[in-house]
Amino acid sequence: MTQPNLTYIPLVLATHKNCVTATSMPSSSSRHSSSKPLISTNSSKAAAFQLTTAHQASHNRQRSMGDAAIAVMEEEGEQEHIFRSRFPPVAVPDGVTVPDFVLAGAEAYADKVALVEAAPGGRSYTYGEVARDVARFARALRSVGIRKGHVVVVALPNLAVYPVVSLGVMAAGAVFSGVNPRSLAAEIRKQVEDSEARLVVANEVAYDKVKDVGVPVIGIGEQGLMAGAISWDELLAAADRTGPPVVPLEPVQQSDLCALPYSSGTTGVSKGVMLSHRNLVSNLCSSMFAVGTELLGQVVTLGLMPFFHIYGITGICCATLRHKGTVVVMDRFDLRTFLGALVAHRVMFAPLVPPVMLAMVKNPIADEFDLSGLALKSVMTAAAPLAPDLLAAFQRKFPGVQVEEAYGLTEHSCITLTHAGDDPEKGHIAKRNSVGFILPNLEVKFVDPDTGRSLAKNTPGELCVRSQCVMQGYYRKKEETERTIDAKGWLHTGDIGYIDDDGDVFIVDRIKELIKYKGFQVAPAELEAILLSHPSVEDAAVFGLPDEEAGEIPVSCVVRRSGAAESEADIMAYVASRVASYKKLRMLHLVDAIPKSVSGKILRRQLRDEFINMIKPAAA
Repeated sequence: MTQPNLTYIPLVLATHKNCVTATSMPSSSSRHSSSKPLISTNSSKAAAFQLTTAHQASHNRQRSMGDAAIAVMEEEGEQEHIFRSRFPPVAVPDGVTVPDFVLAGAEAYADKVALVEAAPGGRSYTYGEVARDVARFARALRSVGIRKGHVVVVALPNLAVYPVVSLGVMAAGAVFSGVNPRSLAAEIRKQVEDSEARLVVANEVAYDKVKDVGVPVIGIGEQGLMAGAISWDELLAAADRTGPPVVPLEPVQQSDLCALPYSSGTTGVSKGVMLSHRNLVSNLCSSMFAVGTELLGQVVTLGLMPFFHIYGITGICCATLRHKGTVVVMDRFDLRTFLGALVAHRVMFAPLVPPVMLAMVKNPIADEFDLSGLALKSVMTAAAPLAPDLLAAFQRKFPGVQVEEAYGLTEHSCITLTHAGDDPEKGHIAKRNSVGFILPNLEVKFVDPDTGRSLAKNTPGELCVRSQCVMQGYYRKKEETERTIDAKGWLHTGDIGYIDDDGDVFIVDRIKELIKYKGFQVAPAELEAILLSHPSVEDAAVFGLPDEEAGEIPVSCVVRRSGAAESEADIMAYVASRVASYKKLRMLHLVDAIPKSVSGKILRRQLRDEFINMIKPAAA
């Protein structure tokens, strides 16, 4: 997937040239900033794919900042420092739903494999089969009582059928809500109840957890293991026999909700994030702005990130299907299976979390494979910071593979900042320790968390973003929504970062994870990067513990590399020699593993609670 004489541009992070460049910056759309509808209503198929641009009337004074644009705006008498992309805006097709956008042109690729499971003998779908079964499932949903706006919870592992299910739900005008099928039954029930779901789709992995949640369950897989479930195969066959639904499908508007993923947001409490078709189509256009027509049908993407996660379903599945590539689907990470899939399926782009990259570099199993002929061109990591030493080790072992970092959040429909689109011939190369640059069509600012005032370049503050990708709000949580999206449509991310002179953005840490030691702010990510640079440290996590004198103290849990002899004191001294005195670790504990979420984020709260329980007996 390499462009001639250019660096590789990852598919899922880079818009198809059909999303043409607009002549002016599209206006931001948000339920908080405009009383007008987000989009026009659906019209004919032909009209639906006409790309339109929105004119933004503005008297902003703009000046150059390297390759990024700064707009110094006057809002209510106050000067605002607002940053925009170094790249021209892109237009977003009006009136198009997510399934229509993603599967446009599928008939020309009817026999091409769209989705294939990496496991031997795994299921595969061609584009013809995907388009057929999305339409069949949309019709079938009517027969089980699903109507426009109803929520369907999908409790499936990564399977080839997963995007067919999610796009079918959206095509029916319903709302897709993915859940981790390996969550506890109580956790799945909580999401079903909170979302007021009318239906669940599951396979054998989660069926026993969902069979008693009080709504019908469609079972995909071995029906003998799912007594009482509606058979997926029989449901689709029945839809074929009956033809058009007795109750006609209601027209789906681009402003309608299509997805309700659950996110902890900035408070740590899981909430339903309301995303419209417009939100997701806008994000896909912005995040894929650099993908050209020459890449159509050429890309093979690894689908290892969970599909119930916003990046899995949107950034991997929808983006790859939009450009008629192939998604190689993996349910769970196993290094041998993973490496075998990279080789056998000629994977070109692989979104990964740092622990997978660490295994590729340091696990001896990797030596069992001849990786010299890998088709892999790029990997992308976004869920957790990438330690500089790990980046260097990966690049030494895989010198032909570009490593991209990105930043995104569910509340903004997926990717927000990225390295994709780097063009060394034009000098556009995001710094490797940054999360990249601002995508087209987005506005970004950094605000003082205490005063709310926007800050100039090179000044850390809370990252805020405004665009058509901003969620509609948290489901049935008005107060949390108003705390996250302000009256001017700015989404407050809860992350601390800054933009430099070249327009590259750096994330320092999360507001709620910053450690306040005697009034000084200590960023856990900074100390973790230092710990991971120690040759004997396999993994590490840093968090704050309450302290009567200091307020909070920085402490760490560390996984020591096999055979290493350094003590806790040795590792603490290593960190102390590289930081200011207030940043020194005050306690360190060796552990077997660092608990992380399915997307690779460190579960600091869990670690903190376990650490406190561990030291209580000693204190007594």
